[in-house]
Amino acid sequence: MPVTLDSRLDGVVGGKTASALQRAFQMRTVGDLLSHYPRRYAKRGELTPIDSLVVGEQVTIVAQIKSANERKMQSRSGSLLEVIITDGQGDLQLTFFNQAWRMKDLRPGRRGIFSGKVGEYRRGKQFAHPDYELFDDDDAVMATAQAYATQPIPIYPATSTLSSWQIGSFIGHVLDVLGPLDDPIPAPLRQRQGLLPIRDALQRMHRPESEDVIAEAVHTLRWHEALVLQTALLQQREHVRALSAVPRPAGSLLERFDAALPFSRTPDQIEVGDAIAADLVGDRPMNRLVQGEVGSGKTLVALRAMLQVAQSGGQAALIAPTEVLAGQHLRSITRMLGTQLAPELIPTLLTGQMGAADRRRAALRVASGQALIVIGTHALLSEKTTFADLALVVVDEQHRFGVEQRESLRAKGTSPHALVLTATPIPRTVAMTVFGDLDVSTIRTMPAGRAGIETFVAPLAERPGWFARVWERAAEEVRKGHQVFVVCPAIDVEAAGDAAVEEGEEPPEETAEEAADDSGSSRTRWGVVQVAALLEQHPLFGDITVAVLHGRMPAEEKDTIMRAFAAGDIDVLVATTVIEVGVDVPNASTMIILDADRFGVSQLHQLRGRVGRGEVAGLCLLVTEAPMRTPARSRVEAVAATLDGFQLAEIDLELRGEGNVLGDAQSGARSSLRLLRVVTDADLIALARQEGEAILADDPGLERHPGLAGAIERRLDTGERAALAKN
Repeated sequence: MPVTLDSRLDGVVGGKTASALQRAFQMRTVGDLLSHYPRRYAKRGELTPIDSLVVGEQVTIVAQIKSANERKMQSRSGSLLEVIITDGQGDLQLTFFNQAWRMKDLRPGRRGIFSGKVGEYRRGKQFAHPDYELFDDDDAVMATAQAYATQPIPIYPATSTLSSWQIGSFIGHVLDVLGPLDDPIPAPLRQRQGLLPIRDALQRMHRPESEDVIAEAVHTLRWHEALVLQTALLQQREHVRALSAVPRPAGSLLERFDAALPFSRTPDQIEVGDAIAADLVGDRPMNRLVQGEVGSGKTLVALRAMLQVAQSGGQAALIAPTEVLAGQHLRSITRMLGTQLAPELIPTLLTGQMGAADRRRAALRVASGQALIVIGTHALLSEKTTFADLALVVVDEQHRFGVEQRESLRAKGTSPHALVLTATPIPRTVAMTVFGDLDVSTIRTMPAGRAGIETFVAPLAERPGWFARVWERAAEEVRKGHQVFVVCPAIDVEAAGDAAVEEGEEPPEETAEEAADDSGSSRTRWGVVQVAALLEQHPLFGDITVAVLHGRMPAEEKDTIMRAFAAGDIDVLVATTVIEVGVDVPNASTMIILDADRFGVSQLHQLRGRVGRGEVAGLCLLVTEAPMRTPARSRVEAVAATLDGFQLAEIDLELRGEGNVLGDAQSGARSSLRLLRVVTDADLIALARQEGEAILADDPGLERHPGLAGAIERRLDTGERAALAKN
């Protein structure tokens, strides 16, 4: 049988190699291996600056051997081979234990490619037992020395057990035995866009004869990726639209609710609400994303949709990422419904940390249809949770959930409508790439009567004395009768060693190691435990009530603390990111974020949105030790410079890259962009979407486009396909 992109690797490269590739990169097929593209290209004549190597990194470099010497080890038996390679300015030592036979190849003057983990020895950099491949400059097969010297060498993402050139040799073997390929891109589109056939693109990507051919291959393969992703998303959207939904017209419930509202809806709330109302009376399921700033009224819009489906006896299920947020939603929705409507709709909370008896009672109300509004966490996804008539699924903070979780909740009803909410503004191209199966609505205008927020950076690297002023400022706000949030990236840095984040909370968007790389700090300084201890001893806080909140606390205790803070019984709440979304305390005036550089731009913006929600002016203090002109400091300063979440979303995308912005929660193809870049390839993505729409309009089942159908099947993982099947 000819080798295809779907062929199993063990049948092509052998079982041992296939197992190593699967362990290292989750590769299972020939297509997986061939889409492991080079991260860069080196030249045989190129010498990498050795002085720029970072200790601890796994790197591959091209260099020249300067010297090679064998000596006996003093502390134990055996010999040590020490080889010095150079780029003409800096030197790097290679060390091999009891391998003197390598001296016959590692001769001074020879060049090669060397791979290893950068270590330190006697204040110099070294590779211990590196992998290497030497260039045979005298090879008569080469047409000219100049051509050989300029031929690019693919450098692949590698591991300590699989070197770049090992991966390259496996890819080379696969290319040699690969049979005919169905091109994912139709011939007319290839011709219009000047794209290469699939085989030529792969050949030039992995075996470029010169630098000139690489750009065309990259452009073609970016087109492949964009067309496959966009067509898959369009297919998913059409799957939903092909289903039949029960129309849910509005009635007296919504009329009574609107009549009792103590304020007028904003123009955006009205526009988005009208779009949702129209979706709900249609004969196919709604699949809509509503994005808007913190406090823009997304909950109001969602509640009105719940009332519309409840009119005909339909149930609405709102799934939230944390117990705290689910409880907050229950209280705010019950309050908004008022004493007349709440008893009719019976808003019911269902979470995993509820007591057994309370949970049984709640589950019974849900299963019987008595509860028309159900609010919960992942407990709603349990097989034991059943609904009488699930008509609307509302997903709060979609970035905390995956496609599969959204669809598994929808599967508990008969083609229910879906409304996805996010307070994290999404750049256009990210929305197109991640949420391309959803219709997107945006609420930009904010309700009137908000006092606004001022944001300042407290740069302790330059002004360490400002740390004391932060706590003086907090005490001043409490004296005015206001309340203060203090957010930390960890619970207890001393016990955990660093930023420990509990289950159910969003971790800081940067690991401690990443933060250390760009901030100059080696560890998280402040945890909830440490701050609480500091304030307990602080002379200004003697008569100030301080409480702590984090995700590892029992649900009942968290709920009690949040209720007390909302009631004004607690002056200062020291918390982790468990308060990031949904917590609404209008009297809270100040948000202090410690180690602010440990958080991402969007997360800082979300946290800041907890204050300035009422008539009290908001103050946000971003405390950081990150030095000036580092990426960590740039993130913090970007947040201080603007309150526009949509502008910050674009900055976040540029600073962090789409790999982090997309997040792992979006399962399957959407979170694993390989060549496509949503910042620089925005126009290409939009064009690919148009082409995908045209292809599907002419050939909905892709029967005449086997290459594209096969590419979609390969690109989506098992979980993503399962999610599609549930639609």
